[in-house]
Amino acid sequence: MEIFNNLMHGFSVAFALDNLMWAIFGVFMGNLIGVLPGMGVLAAISILLPLTYTMTPTAALVMLSGIYYGSQYGGGITSIMLNLPGTASHAVACLDGNPLARNGKAGSALFMLMFSSFCGASVGILAMILFSPLLVDVAFKFGPAEYFSMMMLGLLAGATLAKGSAIKGVAMVVVGLLLGVVGTDVNTGTMRFHFGILELSDGLQIVALAMGLFGVADFLKNINRIGGDSKVTSTKVSMKSMRPEAGDIKQSRGALVRGTAIGAAFGILPGTGPTIASFISYATEKKVAREPRRFGRGAIEGIAGPEAATSASTQTSFIPTMSLGIPGDPVMALMLGALIIHGIQPGPQMMVEHADMFWGLIASFWVGNVLLLLLNLPLIGMWVRLLTVPFRYLFPAALFFVCVGVYSTNNNLFDVGMVTLFGAAGYALIRLRFEPAPLLLGFVLGPMVEENFRRALLLSRGELSIFVTRPISLGFILACVGLIALLAVSALRQRKAREALRHAESAT
Repeated sequence: MEIFNNLMHGFSVAFALDNLMWAIFGVFMGNLIGVLPGMGVLAAISILLPLTYTMTPTAALVMLSGIYYGSQYGGGITSIMLNLPGTASHAVACLDGNPLARNGKAGSALFMLMFSSFCGASVGILAMILFSPLLVDVAFKFGPAEYFSMMMLGLLAGATLAKGSAIKGVAMVVVGLLLGVVGTDVNTGTMRFHFGILELSDGLQIVALAMGLFGVADFLKNINRIGGDSKVTSTKVSMKSMRPEAGDIKQSRGALVRGTAIGAAFGILPGTGPTIASFISYATEKKVAREPRRFGRGAIEGIAGPEAATSASTQTSFIPTMSLGIPGDPVMALMLGALIIHGIQPGPQMMVEHADMFWGLIASFWVGNVLLLLLNLPLIGMWVRLLTVPFRYLFPAALFFVCVGVYSTNNNLFDVGMVTLFGAAGYALIRLRFEPAPLLLGFVLGPMVEENFRRALLLSRGELSIFVTRPISLGFILACVGLIALLAVSALRQRKAREALRHAESAT
């Protein structure tokens, strides 16, 4: 009853005219930022942070939070329609969302994206309300050894994102790990693999990598279609076409539950975030599917699970920031900075000392997610009509937004050049039948894997046994061994199938 009373009080705070207007502004800006390729939420919050100096703490946090989770909705739209991930966490949505759009199911794909996002966000908010103290205790049990083992499991699971050979998937993960170590070592300050190029001292930009591997590479793949018309000719989008079919809903129910659980779990762990959660969710759905070959060709579960995971992780990532004062990612670090600017110190006592702001923020999450549904559902028809634009207009316009978005991240033309380079490399990988998604996961996790491995060895004074003497870490290590065994068995089966096919062809 106390929680219910607190939540009702939170809604009274969230519906205050000042807070409600800033919530609307935040979710609208976040949605717009997500739709525009390369216009990162981190840069947007950094630009708008000075605006919060004259605002109340509650209004400031409501607006910044709206930008954050609003971008998660918008980022999936370009992933589905143009194969351009608006944010890194939506790179997975390209794998099945874009094939669905090109097969004339863009309306149902976008509806499932929004429905999954809303369900994941709602469960994430409930987790914040009901389980914050418990989730904080769980987060405290994770040290460097546990994080390293968990991320190794994530890397191995990422190898399964490849459509074909598991060996190619592992190879892409390794390439991503190598790209992730480019730049300045955070522990020693030594510059690594920069080849005398000063711009590489801060490492490669994930926006440039994602835009190049997915967006520009896809443009190069379809360059011969620029002179022709769009593949989709119908511009009529009825409400019936927006709804997934009955079979799609049945297939997506399990994915929604699993994706939401994965996202909520990863969101409370500092340093993980929605990107890792979405990749893990996709790998999980591919593993449990009866027909894994459907993934990458338009499987509706490939949208439902990762999008639910992304939204759930986005919401629960506020738990360590608000309850422990530990930001899980750079965006949460900016949120923490906004609180400190207003003289508020996040911590276990925040729910008591700043109850109005804490419960008002939680209530605003639901208000904001409903606003995003109301904002996006009427616009599905407009997004679908993007596919009817002739490629000779669509591709140059999208490339323009890619270049502007990447340039705006650091105001550096070098990043635009990197997008071009990664685009050419991504096209070569596609031609060689290598999937870019595992590479992106390796790039995201690589620096964190290295950092936690070194921290664990420092704590154990060089003893590798720390990874198997701690129960949680041992559990992840055993899961890694089991996954390697599954990958080996899968590779052997594929090899035997190819040999049998060759024998059959030679016999005929």
